[in-house]
Amino acid sequence: MKRLVVVLALLAAWPCAASAQEDQITVPYTRFVLPNGLNVILHEDHTTPTVSVNLWYNVGSGREKPGRTGFAHLFEHILFEGSENVPEGKFDEWLEAAGGSNNGSTNTDRTNYWENVPSNALALALFLESDRMGHLLGSMSQATVDGQRDVVKNERRQSYENRPYGMASLMLDSAMYPASHPYSWPTIGSMEDLSAASFEDVVEFFRRYYIPGNASLSIAGDIDVPEARRMVEHWFSDVAGGQAPAPIDAPVAHLAREKRMMIEDRVQLPRVYLCWLSPALYAPGDAELDVVSGVLGGGKTSRLYRRLVYDMQIAQDVNAYQGSGALSSQFCIVSTARQGHGLSEIEEVINEEIERLKREPPTAREVQRVINQTEASFLDRLERIGGFGGKADQLNAYYTRTGNPDFFNEDLSRYKGLAPTDIQAVIQTILNDRRVVLSVVPNGKPELAATKPTTD
Repeated sequence: MKRLVVVLALLAAWPCAASAQEDQITVPYTRFVLPNGLNVILHEDHTTPTVSVNLWYNVGSGREKPGRTGFAHLFEHILFEGSENVPEGKFDEWLEAAGGSNNGSTNTDRTNYWENVPSNALALALFLESDRMGHLLGSMSQATVDGQRDVVKNERRQSYENRPYGMASLMLDSAMYPASHPYSWPTIGSMEDLSAASFEDVVEFFRRYYIPGNASLSIAGDIDVPEARRMVEHWFSDVAGGQAPAPIDAPVAHLAREKRMMIEDRVQLPRVYLCWLSPALYAPGDAELDVVSGVLGGGKTSRLYRRLVYDMQIAQDVNAYQGSGALSSQFCIVSTARQGHGLSEIEEVINEEIERLKREPPTAREVQRVINQTEASFLDRLERIGGFGGKADQLNAYYTRTGNPDFFNEDLSRYKGLAPTDIQAVIQTILNDRRVVLSVVPNGKPELAATKPTTD
């Protein structure tokens, strides 16, 4: 609470655009759409002489097809390799020379790119983004695709095949969703699909999805709105529009029963994953499960951490999370056993705590602790204009998912209005026996896996 009071005091004294009036958080913005379909959001924040340019493409691995996966993530790499007017290697070099930084990321639902630059370098950032949106294919070659294909394959090896517990997320996704569901394959793609992708496949994917009508550009920081608008129009108006793709028609995700799986891996300690299908981002139950994750596994005062790590000392760690997605979400509890302990005893304690919350709601103090932490983190992000989760990024996220860039107050209100009985209700509804239980155990030690209790 002391930290929250300090953050709120700083926010109240802060002269930039995130203001609270009568407990209402607002982030003023100007929005317009170019004739080619590009959505543009502008937000003034003169706290520092910096600007963040943030571009969202409404394409992630969920837009791919079985047998042709990994394309969205592949393009995250390719778009840094130069375009018709930006030679290879110059994208980073020119930004760094101007004092800027940049990055990008891909997930199931979107790809985003951002540049944080001094305010006098806004034109440079806009030129770079517009050139790779409108003039990438003229410089893209088979060699470019092959080179980045190899980079992505190596990244997959480092992140999955050669990382302890790395294959767990791949197994969970394929078990949670039917094979035709876009969340059933990993964002990075499969080795087979990356190898099979032809140059023509890759070009077709870019032409379909990396177009103004499938993108949103957010600019936040030390800008003059009319001048920033003029610059956006100058750099992006010549990019061909194209036709925005139709919404994803995904099959319904449903678990009819519990699934138990095991992996033997090059690890020293066993780890168990318990995952349930849960409501999509911003749907009823999504915020409640964020609070559930905090009550059960959010930090050293959470229920599972106290029991498993402190009191019983049978686990090295435990955490819980609501992995929210646009189409569906996963609520997971993950715990690593201590040396000499198996996963069945850990699962038993997790089941006990879940059943306890079904019978008796969490205390008001527990719920308020998580809400306070959520609010403090939320306000911390409002202090940043750029990077992942900064205001420029969040304006795009809110617009893409809700149609309202200034969804800040509505988002935070989802948590502030929750009561202990709301948390109990969602636990009773979602955390049932239709789940996936995955055990990752050291090679040659299958007896450490979590096994389903026998009934008399």
